[in-house]
Amino acid sequence: MTELLLNEQLYHEVLASRVPQAQQFLWIVTADIKDLHVVKGRRSVPFLETLSDLVERSVSVRLIHAKEPGPRFRKDFDRYPNLIKSPLFERILCPRVHTKTILIDGKLMLQTSANLTGAGLGAKSPYRRNFESGILTDEPHLVQPMMEWIDDLYLGNPCLKCQRREVCPDPIL
Repeated sequence: MTELLLNEQLYHEVLASRVPQAQQFLWIVTADIKDLHVVKGRRSVPFLETLSDLVERSVSVRLIHAKEPGPRFRKDFDRYPNLIKSPLFERILCPRVHTKTILIDGKLMLQTSANLTGAGLGAKSPYRRNFESGILTDEPHLVQPMMEWIDDLYLGNPCLKCQRREVCPDPIL
C-alpha cells in the first residue's frame, strides 16, 4: 500500500489513528518541533501525552529534530516524567536534519512535508493549518532503507565527517 495524504489527512490517518497503535517502536524525524495537540477522547492534549502513553505501554520512542523546541513544548515536556526518565524515550538534536518522517514498528512510514507542529501535523482547523502532503507506505523496499538511514543518523555515524560541528549544540559523537 502506498497512499497520498493531503493536509488534515496527515493528522487523521497518521497522528490520530496509527501512531497511538504502535506496538514496538515509533521513530519521528522532523526539522521543527513545536506545541502540537491531538484529540484524546473529548479533549485536546499535547502530542507529548501520546508519546508518554506509548512509553508507558513499553513502546520505544525515538525523536530526532533539528532545533530546540519552542517554550510551550518545553513546558509541556516537563509534565511527562516518562519522557524524562524512561530509557524507552530517546531524543537527539541535529541541526542538519530537514527530513520529516514517521516510522511505526518498522512496517509503516509517513514521508511528509509537514514538521511536528500544530500547523503541520496537529489537530488544527483546516482553515488554520499549513498546506502539507505526504506519502504513507508499508512497502518494505521504501521503509527498510529509511529505517537504516535513521538508525545511522541516530548512532551518530554522519557526525564523524560532519563539517558543521561548530554550530551543533549537542554532537552525538
